[in-house]
Amino acid sequence: MSATEAAETAELLTQAKDALERYLEVHVDDDGALTFSHGDVPCVIQATRLGEGLTVLTLTCVVGWDLPDRPELSIAVAERAGQGLFGTLGVGHSDNGVDVTLRYAFPAAGLDAAALGTLLMLVVSTASQLRTDLPGIVPGA
Repeated sequence: MSATEAAETAELLTQAKDALERYLEVHVDDDGALTFSHGDVPCVIQATRLGEGLTVLTLTCVVGWDLPDRPELSIAVAERAGQGLFGTLGVGHSDNGVDVTLRYAFPAAGLDAAALGTLLMLVVSTASQLRTDLPGIVPGA
């Protein structure tokens, strides 16, 4: 990564951190990624420079993890995936079961703190709502 790329991604992550700290406690990892939780949903934000003038933020929220692989969960995820405005809902399979994530990537350069914070919180709030709504994610649900 060039010095310019590093500076652009670091600046965008700093802006995202400042915007989110209005709502949540945010931690900066050793690699510069931002981590935080909204309710019981862990989230991470990373920045990537795709080309000159195009640096994107990627927000990943882990809605559920190590879940039993049941058809009703896959059906509910597929139905909700088509309804979402902010983010891509997905199911990943691992040795420990099924993981459900909500991901959203967007070019964030030029957004002020209020707009950036609002956009990020729309995605994070959606992830928290999905954790409550989807069958079998919340223990005892």
